[in-house]
Amino acid sequence: MAAAPTIVWFRDDLRLADNPALTAAVHLGAPILCLYVLDDSESLRPLGGASRWWLHHSLDALGTDIAALGGSLVLRSGAAASIVPELAAAIGAGAVLWNRRYGAAEREIDAGIKTALKDAGLDARSFGANLLAEPWEVVTGQGNPYSVFTPFWKACLDRHATHPPRHPLAAPEALAGLDGAPSGDALESWSLLPTHPDWAAGFREHWTPGEAGADERLADFLDGGVIGYAEERDLPARPATSGLSPHLRFGEISPQQIWHAARDGRRHLGDDGATFLKEVGWREFAYHCLFAFPELATKNWRESFDHFPWPDVDQEAFTAWTTGHTGVPLVDAGMRELWTTGTMHNRVRMVVASFLTKNLLIHWRLGEDWFWDTLVDADPASNPFNWQWVAGSGFDASPYFRIFNPERQRERFDPDDAYIRRWVPEYGTPDYPEAIVDLGQTRQAALAAYEETKGR
Repeated sequence: MAAAPTIVWFRDDLRLADNPALTAAVHLGAPILCLYVLDDSESLRPLGGASRWWLHHSLDALGTDIAALGGSLVLRSGAAASIVPELAAAIGAGAVLWNRRYGAAEREIDAGIKTALKDAGLDARSFGANLLAEPWEVVTGQGNPYSVFTPFWKACLDRHATHPPRHPLAAPEALAGLDGAPSGDALESWSLLPTHPDWAAGFREHWTPGEAGADERLADFLDGGVIGYAEERDLPARPATSGLSPHLRFGEISPQQIWHAARDGRRHLGDDGATFLKEVGWREFAYHCLFAFPELATKNWRESFDHFPWPDVDQEAFTAWTTGHTGVPLVDAGMRELWTTGTMHNRVRMVVASFLTKNLLIHWRLGEDWFWDTLVDADPASNPFNWQWVAGSGFDASPYFRIFNPERQRERFDPDDAYIRRWVPEYGTPDYPEAIVDLGQTRQAALAAYEETKGR
């Protein structure tokens, strides 16, 4: 009698290597059905346009990789809470395996599916795959989540000294496909790609979504690009960063793979490697904070900011910010880089976010929404976490009065204007406009608003 098949439900883990759910399925020895569900449940946040572009190409790459091993990737759209149990019943599955997610709505959906499957007598299991440590594994001495990064990362490093992140799992050499596998949606039917206009031309020049692209990025970075990272990562004109964030966001590579590759004793990366892994730790912190505060994208973590006197939105100023026409060179360069490539240098992200929230006094949620739609690495934890950090309302928030001055940031980190001239070719000509606000006056207005908040 043939073994009951296993469903591996892919989500934010679009890779074959170091995929604990897939590895466990292979060890069961039964035929495997690989599944991805584009879930349109109202409780879930719909992907932005740039993320949808990336997802299309990542799923295309994953399907090709699975087919090369003898399996197939079935695509379905709709509510996973219905689709997964129904598909398991239809094929007579004996097990459904997946890797964990950390948002509240996702956890609720997963828990409901797990209960339904177990009640039906199936083996339903989830695995840790996309964090170095689970949120409940790194807590304060009182058992609470950390709210400040430095002690959090120290605790992580202390834990890793005795409980190192697991070594990455090898990709399977073959997959036992399921004969007579049910049909799925055609990827093209999901309309994830832009058409009129096709605004993704710049994306195609900069990115190769998929596991192979992620592996190549990591290898290129660690084999040379990381040299000088500790000093040059803040210089937006230099190719000093890894470019791994969208690959991590879609799980085309795991933090375990990055951790062990960066700590490979043959590389001797020193301070550059430690600084790079600290950035991986910042992503880790964002997910632990999301787990502890699920409303991260919609509510201020610091409740005092609920009283901040945001004025009515200046739509003309907001449009100037989104299009990169504020007359503030570093801000404009960053916003145009974002529109063209689907990403933005991290130092510049902080500058443009500070300018929106503190010089234009526009709520961080509007900026977070714009980044959610335009970033290829729009991550459900990191995106709102970083916006709240800059705004001053979040975990480990810099004091509100620490306002990034775009001109001083330009002088310090782009002194030759190389980054600005790349993205704002009219800079320095009569065609470049005056700044839409006075940086000094708006800084004082922001400080006054903060004082009003404290008074309340």
